[in-house]
Amino acid sequence: MPALLRSRVTDWTLTVPVLAVVILALTWGRELPPLVVGVVATFLAGAVLAAVHHAEVVAHKVGEPFGSLVLAVAVTVIEVALIVTLMISGGDKTVSLARDTVFAAVMITCNGILGLSLLLGALRRRVAVFNPEGTGGALATVATLATLSLVVPTFTTSRPGPEFSTPQLVFAAVASLALYGLFVLVQTGRHRDYFLPVTSDGTVADADGDGHADPPSTGAALASLVMLLVALIAVVGLAKMVSPAIEAGVSAANLPQAFVGVVIALLVLLPETLAAARAARRDRVQISLNLALGSAMASIGLTIPAIAIASIWLDGPLLLGLGGTQLTLLALTVVTGVLTVVPGRATLLQGGVHLVLLAAFVFLAASP
Repeated sequence: MPALLRSRVTDWTLTVPVLAVVILALTWGRELPPLVVGVVATFLAGAVLAAVHHAEVVAHKVGEPFGSLVLAVAVTVIEVALIVTLMISGGDKTVSLARDTVFAAVMITCNGILGLSLLLGALRRRVAVFNPEGTGGALATVATLATLSLVVPTFTTSRPGPEFSTPQLVFAAVASLALYGLFVLVQTGRHRDYFLPVTSDGTVADADGDGHADPPSTGAALASLVMLLVALIAVVGLAKMVSPAIEAGVSAANLPQAFVGVVIALLVLLPETLAAARAARRDRVQISLNLALGSAMASIGLTIPAIAIASIWLDGPLLLGLGGTQLTLLALTVVTGVLTVVPGRATLLQGGVHLVLLAAFVFLAASP
C-alpha cells in the first residue's frame, strides 16, 4: 500500500497538472519577469503532455469514437474560455481574435493534424487506411460550419465590415450548435461504425487502441477524467499568463496582430496533435482523423455560439468574415480534403500536401 501511494505521488501525469494549477494560482494577475515566464511555459508544456495521457486513458475506457469526442470537446471549451477572456481584457485590438483563432484552428486541424496523421500512417504501412463514409461526413460538416460562420459574413450587406447583424449572428450560432449536435448523434449512434478504425480490406478493426491491453478500471478512468480537466484548466490559465509575452513577442517580431490567434490555436491544439500522432503511429489513422475533424468542428460549432452570447457584454464590433487570402486557403483546404477523403486511403503525398497547406497558412499569416 505505501509503495502504491508513493508511485501515485511520484507519477508525473498526476503531479505536473496539480503543480501547474498551483503555479497558476501564485502567478494569476501579476506581471511576470522573463524567468518566471520560462517556468510557466515549462509547466504549460508539461500540462499539455499530461492532458494527452489522461485523454488516452479515458478514450481506452469508453472506446471510440467517444474517446476522441471527449478530448475535442474538452479542449474546445478551454479554447472558448481563453478567447472570451482575452477579448474582454484586450479591447479594440481583439475584435478579430475569435475569427483569427477559429480559422487558425480549422487550418491546423484540417491540414496540420490531418496531414501529420496521414504521413505517420503511410510511413507505417505505405498506405494510411480510414473510413471514407465517416471522414467524408465530418469534412462536409466542417466545410458547412466554416462557410456559414467565417465566409458568409464577408459578403453580407447589413453591416459595412465583415460582420453579422444581430439576427444573422443568432442564426449562425443556432445553426452551428444544431449541426454539431446532429453530427455527435450520428457519430455516437446508429453510424458509430463509420468512425472506428478499419483494416486494409475495409473491415472494422479493434478500436481500443492496441488490441492487447485491457481497458482501465472505472476508478482509474474517472481519476484520469478529473486529471484531464485539471490539466486543461492549467493549460488555458497558463496560456493566459504567457499571452502578454506572446503578444509582446509578436509585436517585437513585427508580425501582424492576427498572428496571436495562430499562436493561441497552436497552444490549445497541442494535446490533440500529440494524441493524433500517437494514434497514427499505432496504425489507428481513423482515430487521428476523428480528432482532427472533430476538433475543427467543435472549434466552430461551440466557439461561435459562445462568442455570440459573449458579444452581449463585449464592446465594439465582432469581425468574423475572412479576407481574400484566407478564403483562398480555406477553399483549397476543402477541395484538397475532399480529394484525400474520397478514396478511403492515402499515401505520403496526401499527407505532404496538407502539411504544405499548413505551412502556407502560417507563412501568409506572418507575412500577409
